[in-house]
This record gives sequence, structure tokens and C-alpha cells, in this order.
Amino acid sequence: MANLRPDVEEKSGKVVYNAGIVRGIVALAINEVEGAQPLSGKRSGISLYIEKDGIYADVSVIVKYGYDVPELAYRIQRSIKQNVETMTKYKVAKVDVHVQDVIFDDAPVVPESNEEPEQKENETDK
Repeated sequence: MANLRPDVEEKSGKVVYNAGIVRGIVALAINEVEGAQPLSGKRSGISLYIEKDGIYADVSVIVKYGYDVPELAYRIQRSIKQNVETMTKYKVAKVDVHVQDVIFDDAPVVPESNEEPEQKENETDK
């Protein structure tokens, strides 16, 4: 695992972050966005590439059904950039968001109009 160093060096020393720390900050930033969550398991769906002009992040996410996906992707990008830059002082050059799955609510949606005829039929059967 690579160690990352921010561009800012102070006279008293330097701060070095393990790439896993930054990956954790990215996962937390995704969780902050309502309607999105990072992939779980061995493959977290978060890849970081360190270049001279900053960090490039490639993230795969799961979104909840009913959310505006382009808006959600933008909010994920903004959250990652803000959190990483605030917490580590690293510059984030680019964040690519890949939607891997959509979560649907378990409860089926039953229109109210379907319930009323069933009740009327039951009343007439009595």
C-alpha cells in the first residue's frame, strides 16, 4: 500500500497518510450523500491514483431507486473532493463515479384504487 504525502510541508516535519486512510475518507464521503453507498466486501469499489497534479479517484457506488442519478453523482464528486481536501490537504484532481447497482425498496407499491374494489367485493360476498 502506498503512502501519500500532501504538498504542504511545515518546518516542524511532514505528514504522510497511508492510502487506506484516504480510501476510508472517500468511503465516508460517499456515505454522507443521501441515496448512495459504496460497494462493500473485499473490493470496496474505490481506486486511487496519485499523480503530480493531484489524486484521481475512481469510485463504484450503489444508488437507491428514485434518485436523480446525474445529480447524485455530482454530489458524490463534490463530497469526496471536499472531504479529502479538508481532512488531508491533498488536491483532488478528478473523481469518476460508476453506478454499479440500484437498490429498490422491498415493499411493493400498491395503488389505493386497487384496495377499494377488493373491500367492496368482500362486503358483497357476506
